Parts: sequence; structure tokens; C-alpha cells
Amino acid sequence: MATTATPEPLTALSRWYLYAIHGYFCEVMFTAAWEFVVNCNWKFPGVTSVWALFIYGTCILIVERMYLCLRDRCNVLLRCIIYTLWTYLWEFGTGLLLRQFNACPWDYSEFKYNFMGLITAEYAVPWFCASFIVERLVIRNTLRLCFDEAVGPGQAEELSDRGGEGRAGSGRRGRGARAGATSANGYVKGD
Repeated sequence: MATTATPEPLTALSRWYLYAIHGYFCEVMFTAAWEFVVNCNWKFPGVTSVWALFIYGTCILIVERMYLCLRDRCNVLLRCIIYTLWTYLWEFGTGLLLRQFNACPWDYSEFKYNFMGLITAEYAVPWFCASFIVERLVIRNTLRLCFDEAVGPGQAEELSDRGGEGRAGSGRRGRGARAGATSANGYVKGD
């Protein structure tokens, strides 16, 4: 039975979750790369804290709001500078709060240009680059994702068995695919 229900955009909580996982993953990868560059450690031990999920998820969700407000008002360079300043403010604020409970997982005291061990100017370029990637790849693509409510539990397997084509071929993907095409997992990427 074909339905004409319009796919709904992801909720703020769903987007927060994706942003949290993205930040968590990037933190682990960054610390692994840092460990290799500084100590030539071929084990690439990436580390982070569970607090990073909440910190990154919330920070990037706020950056998403900034992006939506600023995208037509200023260029990407200025936006990324604003995002970087916000990231420093957020890192300082969350670090200061966590420090009150002896739970702050980072300490930049060994860096030359640190402030209270909670933020460091040495990370300005990495934070700027990260903000560019977050806007251009993560936020813009996350905002395009929708959840197709017409795909119910158990239908994902049925759709994947048919190559993602369910409900009269609505699962076509890639070039030439209809707007709102459904994949086997029920997520769609709108145009």
C-alpha cells in the first residue's frame, strides 16, 4: 500500500545524538593522532570522556542554530571564526563547571598559551578547521536527513531484501532518485 506521507525532519534530540557521536568520534581520532605526532605511538590510543557526548552534542546543536541564523548574513570565514569563539567559550564554561566536581577530563596547563588549564590558544586552528567541517559536512547534511514514518518496524529487512526498493520503488537512491527516496533503514535524504 503506497502512502504519500511527507518524511519528517529529524528531531532536535535526534540531531543532538548525531552531533554527540560525531564529536565523540572526532575527539578519539584527534587524541590518537596527537599521541602519534607527539610520541610516535603506533598504537594510536585515542581517549575521551563520556562527558564529551554531552559537551559536543550540545555545542554543535547550538552551532547549528548559529548556522541557520548567520548563513545569509555573513560568509563562511566569519561564521567559522564565530563558531571557534563559541567553542572556546563553551569549552571554558563546561570545563569550569566540571572542575567544580573534579570531573573535568582535560587539562591544558602544560600548553604555553592556556587559560586556567581549561582552554588553550594552540588549539585555535584545529577548532577553526573543525568548525568548518562541522558546518559544511555535518550540520548541512544532518539538516537534510528525514525520517520516513511510513517505514515501520520489520519493514527495513523487507526493503533491504528488495535492494531498498519498497512501496513502488520509492527506495531509489543516487542520481535521478526521486526527492524523499527511502533507504532500507527508513532514513531519507531530502533535496
